[in-house]
Amino acid sequence: MIAEKGTCGVDGDAAKGAPLALFDWDNTVVKNDIGSATAYWMIKNDKILQPEGADWATTSRFLTPDAIVALGAACGTEVAPGLPLPTASDLDCADEIVAVLDDETTSGKPAFAGYDHRRTKPAYAWAVQLMGGHTVDEVTEYARAARTENLAAPEGAEQTVGTTEVDGYVRYYPQIADLVKVLRTNGFDVRIISASAEPVVRVWSEELGLTPERAMGVRPFVENGVLTRHLEGCGGVADGEDSVIPYIDGKRCQVNEVVFGVNGPAAFDQLPADRRQVFAAGDSVTDVTFLGDATGARLVINRNNAELMCNAYDNSDDRWLVNPMFLDPKDRAEEPYPCSTKAYTAADGGKGAVHRVDGSVIEDQEDSVY
Repeated sequence: MIAEKGTCGVDGDAAKGAPLALFDWDNTVVKNDIGSATAYWMIKNDKILQPEGADWATTSRFLTPDAIVALGAACGTEVAPGLPLPTASDLDCADEIVAVLDDETTSGKPAFAGYDHRRTKPAYAWAVQLMGGHTVDEVTEYARAARTENLAAPEGAEQTVGTTEVDGYVRYYPQIADLVKVLRTNGFDVRIISASAEPVVRVWSEELGLTPERAMGVRPFVENGVLTRHLEGCGGVADGEDSVIPYIDGKRCQVNEVVFGVNGPAAFDQLPADRRQVFAAGDSVTDVTFLGDATGARLVINRNNAELMCNAYDNSDDRWLVNPMFLDPKDRAEEPYPCSTKAYTAADGGKGAVHRVDGSVIEDQEDSVY
């Protein structure tokens, strides 16, 4: 693919016709999650600000009543809105925030509801919305501090945030860094499309020599240099509606809008083959749409995500490449992926069969690359 599509020694630019290569970031380019790493650093360093009116409903339109009540009870109203919550010492508040970042309250109740499951994952968006009230420069500083801390931690390390044990390290995959270098050397326009905060992705992508505009992520809506609790829209979804991020179909939307200049609802549609990425790499359902759009090759890091692995192992057009995780790879899935019955998640959250482009149902698939 590189030899056929690339041009040795040319600096690629998709706007000038160069082949486009897209990478997810978390657990594709690096081991572990830089969005979570930054959120944990902010919690440990008292950087989460009290919401407007001490009302957590203002931080996400998709928080459930149970989550709003739980956060309010844990974090209290003593701190004035806009001032830092003492999450380094207030373990109850820290624990509740960490739990909601993982999609549920500390009591095990759902934290988010009422969203399009093919366009957003509110817990990912909330990690960005928690940055509200800080400037872009401040968030960049926090991302750099979290990066330094997580790269310095021993491989496999965990950390305690509140009283919760969470991942405590991040590592660049040298194999992926090498692939990025080779693609760039061969004239590919290499870009990141991540469901972590765009300012955070831009800090981490510097290591790969990527300029800021080539690192795309969840885009916080900024007013007067300060991040709000809202997000930029895509595909005709207005800024501040907060219902689409670079997640499944939202990743296609942002690529089509930012890279190919497609505006309005058409940004959610698949472009003609000559206006799509040649190469894509990812690891989870977050990535399944933009991976499927790639016309040359699709690299999947196997993290046992059912919908993605159904497509990858079915390999109906001989474009899918499966590789185990480079660090601490997953064990083989014990049962076949339920492709024919419940591996697909619909917009309303319902489960169903995974279909090929021609509409046929993918049979259940055995896990064979692990």
